[in-house]
Amino acid sequence: MKKYKVCETVETEDHAMRDVYRDVMIDLADKNPHIIAMDADLVNAIGMVPFREKYPDRMINCGIQEANMVGVAAGLSIMGKIPFVHTFACFATRRVADQVFVSCAFAEANVRIIGSDPGVTAAFNGATHMPFEDMGIMRGIPFMSVIEPTDSIMLENILRQLEKEYGNFYVRLSRKNAEQIYEKGSEFEIGTAALVRDGEDVCLIAGGIMVAEAVKAADILKDEGISARVLNIFTIKPIDRDAIEAAARETGAIVTAENHNIINGLGSAVAEVLVETFPVPMERVGIKDHFGEVGSVDFLKEKFGLTASVIAEKAKSAINRKNK
Repeated sequence: MKKYKVCETVETEDHAMRDVYRDVMIDLADKNPHIIAMDADLVNAIGMVPFREKYPDRMINCGIQEANMVGVAAGLSIMGKIPFVHTFACFATRRVADQVFVSCAFAEANVRIIGSDPGVTAAFNGATHMPFEDMGIMRGIPFMSVIEPTDSIMLENILRQLEKEYGNFYVRLSRKNAEQIYEKGSEFEIGTAALVRDGEDVCLIAGGIMVAEAVKAADILKDEGISARVLNIFTIKPIDRDAIEAAARETGAIVTAENHNIINGLGSAVAEVLVETFPVPMERVGIKDHFGEVGSVDFLKEKFGLTASVIAEKAKSAINRKNK
């Protein structure tokens, strides 16, 4: 398992994830005439106006017709184009599930679906726009890869890989500024977990915005004499079974942390691996089967228990269980 160079301290990036998405998409389009950007009336929201200005014939705004947009993207891919389809994560999954299943997956198309503002990052857009189930929906579709970039460094690297890969991919990301975990120039492998910090007593497995919380939790635990491994599983499907089994064997206790319902998300995926390979005490941090609500990201993280302190408490609980 590869250990990546990470920042010494976790700090908020000075640029938004959507800005990185835009800049990388423009660069990819400069080099590859088959790149097509698609949207459902959210071109401004995702920051793609400069792309539209530079490539007006390769930016397709389908309007508020998400299902139709997915069908168009599948058709374009079969004709040799490489469509990157964006809308809010709630619409990119719940609203288009049948079209993704039939037109993309079943038809073996080549489509990248970008779902922005997943989970509590939807913030003031409120409950109807706050998907806690999007990864669960997408990971249930055959041959669909599900990826959650952690920061802008990872996002750029993943987008560049997706230009060359063939298949159907769901990428969930916040439009806003992420907390930086990785040093510039880091390269990642889809389907392979990224070891952020090594440890012996417990493994904190996290994705997306919860990786930063897991790092902070590891610091809390370190002050209490507990050695916590932090494992970033940014690809929930295909999931890195070897890394999960190794973490279980080497630490004996697991905590998962996700900005998603604990049902059918990262926690469920990790539990499935553990029960088939090396069962150990496990605790889950995430949304406890609730709908979202309006609020700032910080307020919602506290509301739903998506914090470093909660992760640290769950880690101690898992360690106590393994020691009984």
